[in-house]
Amino acid sequence: MKIELEPISFENKSFSYNIYDEKNHNPKEKHQKWHYHPEIELVYVNNGSGKRQVGLNLSNYNDGLLILVGSNLPHTGFTDYFDKSRKEVVIQFKEDFIGDSIKKVFEFKNILSLIKTSEKGIVFNGEIKKKIGLAMLGLQYETNFQKIITLITILNDLSMSNDYEILNISNYNIDGINENDRIKKAFNFIKENYKNDVLLKEIANEVHMTVPSFCRYFKSQTNKTFIEFLIEYRINNALKLLTHTEKDIKNISFECGFNNYSHFNRSFKKINSVSPSDYRKKINKSQLI
Repeated sequence: MKIELEPISFENKSFSYNIYDEKNHNPKEKHQKWHYHPEIELVYVNNGSGKRQVGLNLSNYNDGLLILVGSNLPHTGFTDYFDKSRKEVVIQFKEDFIGDSIKKVFEFKNILSLIKTSEKGIVFNGEIKKKIGLAMLGLQYETNFQKIITLITILNDLSMSNDYEILNISNYNIDGINENDRIKKAFNFIKENYKNDVLLKEIANEVHMTVPSFCRYFKSQTNKTFIEFLIEYRINNALKLLTHTEKDIKNISFECGFNNYSHFNRSFKKINSVSPSDYRKKINKSQLI
């Protein structure tokens, strides 16, 4: 999958602010696009479940999402369906959205540190997710001046929170991708071959490493074993098919690279805390509300 640069327009404002819902949302093709941009992105999804693909991290979320994606960090969209109650708020801004002050004013040092950490991708949980989500939704009713003050307050509150998860153990922005050809090749190999039997020997040969060396290298870059990463990638693709098609679940499991249906069910439930059939029932029910 080619990584594309996404241009962001501010239209004479200091940052971009958009709300998406059932009536106003990006097409599915844009959600699936693997892209990056120099602007930092703060995204809030008020409910529901989905997948996160940020840098080398492939993971799922439940009960909504609050995520900060740093400059030039590749990612896909976070919301692949909407219903009457589901909304997504997206704020995009440059590091210097308030000029040089962010680097020169002592009181902004925590925000600057937050922005630096966001180059690895940060997910926020618990009460801070709800608090910031409400503030982000409330921005639509504020003047442009008030929005700047609120955004600074939001970033400061996030910088003080301890309820977060860093998604990548090392930076994986677009510059890192260009320099790190091995992990890029491994990542692309998975995308192109996940439906088939993937042998460690094959992918190790692809990046010109021995199997033991590749296994150590891959875990050092992703904090997951290659097998764990491959299974999560397959499950994430199964989630898309369960959500957007009426294909038989057993056929979906084989289409996503699982040779054993029982293994698929166990892996799916381990990652999503729900069986594939119950997940589909939940999605169908939410779309009827």
